[in-house]
Amino acid sequence: MSLKEAKIVDKNLYELKIEIDPGVFAEAVDKIYKKRAKNITVPGFRRGKAPRSIVEKMYGKGVFYEDAINDLLPGVYADALKESGIAAVSQPDFSIDSVDETGVALTAKVYVKPEVSIDGYKGIEVTKTVEEATDSEVQSEIERVRDRNARMIDVTDRAAENGDTVNIDFEGFVDDKAFEGGKAEGHELILGSGQFIPGFEDQIIGKNIGDAFDVNVTFPAEYHAEDLAGKAAVFKVKLNALKRKELPELDDDFAKDVSDFDTFAAYEADVRANITSRKEKAADDAVEEQLIDALIEKLEADIPEAMFVTETENFVRDYDTRLRMQGLDLAKYFQYTGMDLDGLRAQMRPQAEKQVKTRLALEKIAQLENIAVTEEELEAEYARLAEAYNMESDKIKESIEADALSEDIKVKKAVDLVKEAAVIKAEAPEKASAKEKAAATTSEGNAKEDSKEDETPAKKAPAKKTTTAKASTAKAATTKTAADKSAAPKKTTTTKKAGTTTTAAKKPAAKKAAPKKEDADQAE
Repeated sequence: MSLKEAKIVDKNLYELKIEIDPGVFAEAVDKIYKKRAKNITVPGFRRGKAPRSIVEKMYGKGVFYEDAINDLLPGVYADALKESGIAAVSQPDFSIDSVDETGVALTAKVYVKPEVSIDGYKGIEVTKTVEEATDSEVQSEIERVRDRNARMIDVTDRAAENGDTVNIDFEGFVDDKAFEGGKAEGHELILGSGQFIPGFEDQIIGKNIGDAFDVNVTFPAEYHAEDLAGKAAVFKVKLNALKRKELPELDDDFAKDVSDFDTFAAYEADVRANITSRKEKAADDAVEEQLIDALIEKLEADIPEAMFVTETENFVRDYDTRLRMQGLDLAKYFQYTGMDLDGLRAQMRPQAEKQVKTRLALEKIAQLENIAVTEEELEAEYARLAEAYNMESDKIKESIEADALSEDIKVKKAVDLVKEAAVIKAEAPEKASAKEKAAATTSEGNAKEDSKEDETPAKKAPAKKTTTAKASTAKAATTKTAADKSAAPKKTTTTKKAGTTTTAAKKPAAKKAAPKKEDADQAE
């Protein structure tokens, strides 16, 4: 391979002129011939036994050229990119200029990172709202632990009440006909949980063990089983058993059972400390978000569209991966929500844009501040990742190149530098709430003034349903985006029981990069 020329042909667009020498190309063509020969039939020869010269004479001299070029392209392009020294941020667009026995000449056009400038990143003023744990929050946390450690007690001396766990047999009928999925025996149901369609659980309340009775309900119009949606149904129900939840006493014994503390007072103090710590971390995260927003405002760069598109696709892929970990995929998610791939991309686009801008800003700061990474810091990060993903350090090193990880560490250091140089003003929650209220009042006043100027007030747009979770950009930006990596070139050429409600897919967790050699395939 030989890189003949690398030149910029448009803003952030480079053109690479590449040549593949005859020997390398001939070897690739011969490899493809040997791979495909067994499936080639030529009259006068047994299947797979025709000489290459005969096959080429029959099918054309270049019959194996395309596959050979596609075989060579990834390595050839990677070498050319490395030799050129440019930072590609998009898939390359290839064109073949010439191909014959003398070799191959091709052109690759690829977008690169833009020139970036940023000033005033030191001394940014932000506010930090510091909150303490409230008594009600401490009590709620303890009650959650108490509930998890409750025991179930058989009830035999009273009728079913809201909150009880009942064991029931049931069979559902629509138009006097039993329907699929409408029958179960020994099913346990918490009354008031909303697990079954509206009205079902309410009609069990007041019944006694051994009672057999009818439950009359109507399936919701949007019920997941279309043949039952909106239909009236009768369930034949028998109440087999009844249990109630018995909560433990909040005493020293409880503390010993659920913690490492000997007294309830010490356990309660630890709960309060943990809540305060979480709030402190949330406040720190909010400070970072303010700093990142300020950096983006100060960033000056003509960012190629390809970077935003690539990062949006990364978000979609990551979301699909998280759905699969929950037993779903994009296809099922779209079925549940009525959304499509373009709609998901549109929702993720703003956060993808913020991710790209944040990364560019922090990389520029790292460059301006001459931030460097030592071997000790690199090894420590490899060790941290190995522990986080429960993998051997050598495996992590195989998955993540040292240069890429070094860039990530530089970005983290840049975040720390900006934060250390910031002017952080502590603000009490009450003051923050007052400011928010004042801002809302001002906004409302402005809105009223604006409405007076317009002869026809604009109608309020319906609220847009958001299904994606907003990741912490400051943290997400410290993981190298796929747009910053040299992408490999493309080739040239659960049964539900009826009566239960369907739960929509949960929102994805905040984006977290895992070491991997290749990106997961994007679900189209």
